[in-house]
Amino acid sequence: MATCRSKVIGSLNVRGLYCSVDKCFALSAARKLHASCKKSRAEPPFLSNNCDLGRVLHGQFARNMSGFAGRDKDYVFRQFLEYKSFTYTYLLADPDTKEAILIDPVIDTVARDTKLVKDLGLTLKYAVNTHVHADHITGTGFIKKQIPECKSVISAASKAEADVKVKEGDKLTFGKYEIEVKSTPGHTNGCVTYVWHEKAMAFTGDAVLVRGCGRTDFQEGNSETLYNSVHEKIFSLPPNYTLFPAHDYTGQTSTTVAEEKTMNPRLTKTKEEFVKIMKELNLPYPKQIDKALPANLVCGLYNLPEEFSKV
Repeated sequence: MATCRSKVIGSLNVRGLYCSVDKCFALSAARKLHASCKKSRAEPPFLSNNCDLGRVLHGQFARNMSGFAGRDKDYVFRQFLEYKSFTYTYLLADPDTKEAILIDPVIDTVARDTKLVKDLGLTLKYAVNTHVHADHITGTGFIKKQIPECKSVISAASKAEADVKVKEGDKLTFGKYEIEVKSTPGHTNGCVTYVWHEKAMAFTGDAVLVRGCGRTDFQEGNSETLYNSVHEKIFSLPPNYTLFPAHDYTGQTSTTVAEEKTMNPRLTKTKEEFVKIMKELNLPYPKQIDKALPANLVCGLYNLPEEFSKV
């Protein structure tokens, strides 16, 4: 995510807005912390990095929902990483109504995700998948066991089971917000991109990655279809929209429409060149596909590992 300009307050070296994959705190909070230390003549704590700052502020302002909100104080956004498959999970919420959506949860990290939902006092309305994944088991079914009122969501074209099956143009609402469904097949037939227009964000699944894209050599993949989907549905968004992928293997967290339209080494080519590039990738067979695919067709609740099946 973009970093803001650093400012020095006493011994605190902080940013105008503290940003990471799982915390966001306003500069005003740091000022309050410093002022309270100064008033009591206490030495302000030495904070070695922004993570330390986040932990201190989290403890002091845990009861104030605006402390967990985004830049405009009117939304909650978190980006999580599941490190085995390098999958990103996204939490979006309205801090006023407390309604929330979780995008692309992974079964191995459901406990982490639902704990934060509980800690923030949120109501998880939807657990959403961008497509039927082949590299991990989705956490949607396991989440529904813990939070029965939460509804699972996937595209109708995926032929997978879910409470809600979406198609092009559908909208999922949470509080005063909504995300729009854009059908972006090519990696699989059922791939969709979820667009949060109010915040200029799009969650692209495997259709667009940072300087890359999802493979097209299995699971109904089609290179021409993917190329058309990206150019017609994602690259047609405003250039400033931030794109959040389902995976990244180099440590990057996001990109923009403008960046990928000009810098993506595959998707900036002609369609013919793109098809040739994809055909010649010669990627290995996905390690988890034989376990993940049948499970993900039924919300991740098929032949579960023992530690999950007993819950």
